[in-house]
Amino acid sequence: MSSPYESAKRGASGLLQGALGALLLVGGMLVVMWAVEIFDYVTPGSLDYELGIIAWSPDGLVGILFAPFLHDGFGHLMANSLPLLVLGFLAAFRGLGKFLWATLIIMVIGGVGTWVATTPGVPTVGASGLIFGYFGLVVARGLFDRRLLDIAVGLGVAVAYYSLVWGLLPNDQNISWQGHLFGLVGGVVAAWVLRRKRAISSASPSF
Repeated sequence: MSSPYESAKRGASGLLQGALGALLLVGGMLVVMWAVEIFDYVTPGSLDYELGIIAWSPDGLVGILFAPFLHDGFGHLMANSLPLLVLGFLAAFRGLGKFLWATLIIMVIGGVGTWVATTPGVPTVGASGLIFGYFGLVVARGLFDRRLLDIAVGLGVAVAYYSLVWGLLPNDQNISWQGHLFGLVGGVVAAWVLRRKRAISSASPSF
């Protein structure tokens, strides 16, 4: 039987490994986004229109998987880089497998919602849907899992990034509030789907 010290040491080691893996994975996502934007800048054509979400266009459905990695210029990408790194890291450090599933859920719900709710023919690109999704995931995870660390992280994120809620309003025609809204919904859904399963007490009735 291990001592409390050994258990705490293993727990700390696991968190450290998870944090390192999360940093490498989210950092790798950012590297891909920057590489794609550089490629799009130096080559003819426009990946934004070829691989972005084009509302109500069947061809635009491919953007559900690719649009989060595309941006409308380097300014757009720079604005998204830091919040993606911070919120993505906080979403991933609990487990890379769950993070990848959560990312897929956010991309699908956020992408389909954007495709349906946006004016037909309008393209949408950018990682902001993922950013709002990771925000929703981290905050909701504290509510659903009820672990002290997750609750503390969720509260900290809610306080630090509360201004994100303004991105849910249709204040600027050049900003996809639809992508923000459905990305957030995707994050909350992912937190619920991937929540920690609690053991059922033996005293509870079976159905």
